[in-house]
Amino acid sequence: MGFLLLRNQVLKECFFLNLKCIFVLILNIFKIMNVKQYLDSTYLKTASQAGISEADNRNIVIAAIDEAIAEGFKLVMIRPEYVAMAKEMILQAQSQLLVGTVIDFPEGKSDLEEKIKEANEAIKNGADDLDFVCNYNAFKNGDLALLKKEILICTEIGLAHNKTVKWIIEVAALSDKEIIQLSALIKNVVISNFKEEDYANVFVKSSTGFFKTENDLPNGATIPSIIIMLENASPLPVKAAGGVRSYEDAIEMIRLGVKRIGTSAAKAIANGENTANQY
Repeated sequence: MGFLLLRNQVLKECFFLNLKCIFVLILNIFKIMNVKQYLDSTYLKTASQAGISEADNRNIVIAAIDEAIAEGFKLVMIRPEYVAMAKEMILQAQSQLLVGTVIDFPEGKSDLEEKIKEANEAIKNGADDLDFVCNYNAFKNGDLALLKKEILICTEIGLAHNKTVKWIIEVAALSDKEIIQLSALIKNVVISNFKEEDYANVFVKSSTGFFKTENDLPNGATIPSIIIMLENASPLPVKAAGGVRSYEDAIEMIRLGVKRIGTSAAKAIANGENTANQY
């Protein structure tokens, strides 16, 4: 009798243990799927930057698009010349993956006409998100009129075509005070000229991932810089780009309040792995 009671107790405990394991597994799957919907899987190197041929670089882009489709990421972020190809691949795969591209990348110092030309070309090719590098050097030099004009006109173009617009401010090039001021400037241009329902589609984004820093200082999003951006860009959403190198980093950024995360290691992050990728 005692043996039967013991056996039944063991079976009961095993049953509940299995239920717990299943619950944990489901919870982990949910977390991964949730994280994936924040990730903009990114590949922005030119062939010369990667030190490879144009054909090899194109193959890397194709692989990045295929991976983003298979993994169910929010978006794939690629250079403008690959947007049309990406849209065709996504259509053939019957995927909901979005395509983003960069405008006036990576320095943001072209004149307004060039920004407009690049944006219109990206729109024509089917880009869903337009990530403009704002002229942060003009801002640092005090030419606020120039900056306000490009933010107004380029945002207007994007929203008129139902695109999401992001303004990259390059936090590694700015002091904390300048991050505050530039985030607030973008916010004020948007809330002064657009409807409240448009705010969710205009982001302030931290970094290009290509800025060269001295003494190996971070060139992408950091916790302090993101906190400053969140405090001063609201109600505009914030995208953390660069510097997010693990699942834990991503969860922390999401916990802080970022709505999108740009990374060249999206799959590794979603799988709970650490990465040494710089972007």
